[in-house]
Amino acid sequence: MPTLLSNEQSDYWSQVAQSFVWRKKWEKLQTGDFHKANVEWFVGGELNITENCLDRHLEDRRQKKALIFEPNNPNELASFLTYGELHISVCCFANLLLNRGIKKGDVVCFYMGMTPELMIGILACARIGAIFSVVFGGFSPLSLRGRLEDSNAKMIITHDGGFRGDKIVPLKQMVDEAIVDLESIKTVLVVKRTLQEISMKQGRDYYYDALIKDAELYCPAVTMKSEDPLFILYTSGSTGKPKGLLHTTAGYMVHVGKSFKDVFQYKENDIFWCTADIGWITGHSYMTFGPLLNGATTVMFEGIPTYPTPARFWEVVEKHQVTHLYTAPTAIRSLEKFGHEIPEKFKMKSLKVLGSVGEPINDEAWLWYHKYVGKERCPLVDTWWQTETGGILISALAGITELKPGYASLPLEGIEPALMNEQGVEIKDLVASGNLCLKTPWPSLARTIYGDHERFIQTYFTTYPGYYFTGDGARREANGFYRITGRVDDVINVSGHRLGTAEVEEAINEHVDIVESAVVGLPHPVKGQGIYAFVVPTNNVVDSEKLEKEIRDLVVKIIGPIARPDLIQVVDGLPKTRSGKIMRRILRKIVENEIENIGDTSTLLNPEIVEIIIKTKKSLS
Repeated sequence: MPTLLSNEQSDYWSQVAQSFVWRKKWEKLQTGDFHKANVEWFVGGELNITENCLDRHLEDRRQKKALIFEPNNPNELASFLTYGELHISVCCFANLLLNRGIKKGDVVCFYMGMTPELMIGILACARIGAIFSVVFGGFSPLSLRGRLEDSNAKMIITHDGGFRGDKIVPLKQMVDEAIVDLESIKTVLVVKRTLQEISMKQGRDYYYDALIKDAELYCPAVTMKSEDPLFILYTSGSTGKPKGLLHTTAGYMVHVGKSFKDVFQYKENDIFWCTADIGWITGHSYMTFGPLLNGATTVMFEGIPTYPTPARFWEVVEKHQVTHLYTAPTAIRSLEKFGHEIPEKFKMKSLKVLGSVGEPINDEAWLWYHKYVGKERCPLVDTWWQTETGGILISALAGITELKPGYASLPLEGIEPALMNEQGVEIKDLVASGNLCLKTPWPSLARTIYGDHERFIQTYFTTYPGYYFTGDGARREANGFYRITGRVDDVINVSGHRLGTAEVEEAINEHVDIVESAVVGLPHPVKGQGIYAFVVPTNNVVDSEKLEKEIRDLVVKIIGPIARPDLIQVVDGLPKTRSGKIMRRILRKIVENEIENIGDTSTLLNPEIVEIIIKTKKSLS
């Protein structure tokens, strides 16, 4: 059966969409269904998202601050862009892209630190209809190359280097390594930041400063159809190859703009600070597009929470009079380690709303954040959503919904979740636990995996036919509140960033002395989940400590520092079924100290290995 919207959902989304600027109104609100994974929204409509983010605000908000940039070094002056200035900057960048031969439908990759040019650049792409793809600057050159090859990007935009705490990340050097013999890249655009010495290849590499001087101050926004691509964002899946989720223009705009306004209850003079990097979906949706669509002032922070001191977040809140702070549980837990005395030194009277994003927030971190940062007067919204969903789907509404630690709360209007049992049947009981799915489409749903629609169907729509499967488990209470219980597929959520176990295993297995490996998540006091790797070596290994270091270095080289295993256990074998499948479920139980719940191991090919692994299991200190 088709996936049908109710009349109430149709009326709701139609009304929301009318609050935006359209060049041509849509002819049909929504078509397609979850069975064929061919969902489309606002079909026949035409618009440009940057006119909604910028142009429509110029009459009333031209002099209002659109962007506050807080540099990595607190001794460096913060900078500001008004809506008028941001509009001109985006137009200039758009003309630069056009002058370099970028046209509608071309893919432009960004591999940068968090500076205003990154935000300006992705808006410039959207203005001319180029598809932008931001790759987090913490990924390795090999990971970057894979994403460039998959997207067939024509241009990459980077920094000479990026500041991150007391380190300088050699971004241009990493780009050079990533694009060796990569024919699709025609231009490398370099934004000066650290002023370090770099190599520049004539005819391919150009400095942004040199080209932007010749760019015209105005660039007309290209007319985009509702379903024209807006951006590709890569996320890990249960297989080794990252997925390039493709989001389209109108549906993404409508949902992100509305959810920002509703969840955070943003008011005209508020200062919104989302601490996420634009390399992740949160930075796309709630640092860039959500705020700008609502004419908000958004803060961009280049640094990290603990540099140069663990007071940095609270200093920034007071310095810029931040009213809304939206950050990850990982950041909260890392600051919690330094004690509540530090945030208690700051009054942070400007704060009105706190937000959590990226992973389920544990009760202890929720209470610490609420008490010592929000001073028990700020509502704390624990938002649940994904790269695939584009925008928030389940959350409290600040100051409206009752708050309960550890609960994402209620689905937003227009969103219809469902809990499924192991037999693939929807659980109708109000109080229930199961796998979290969505029953009906919403506008900001990703439309496909770039270049691989069959994988898109297999990943999200075959486990429960007719439903979108999130990969998360959840519990529903009598009041309708949802508590997200974590991933139920082979994905690890490290500091709010998803990593596929297969991706990490493939990197480990590249080591010459590794026969095979299995990776599972382990509870981590700061990151939420860490990475626990079980490795089976060849007979050549005599120094396990040396092997562990080499494995970690290899994973960092292939994927990036975020995927570095926290614990590595050298084992003689892995628990397998008689057909040869590694039983990661058993390994997870061992890592989580649920030894009594492992279940029957007698049917395994090698049941004796389980006891051996248990006896030699490592602990996270």
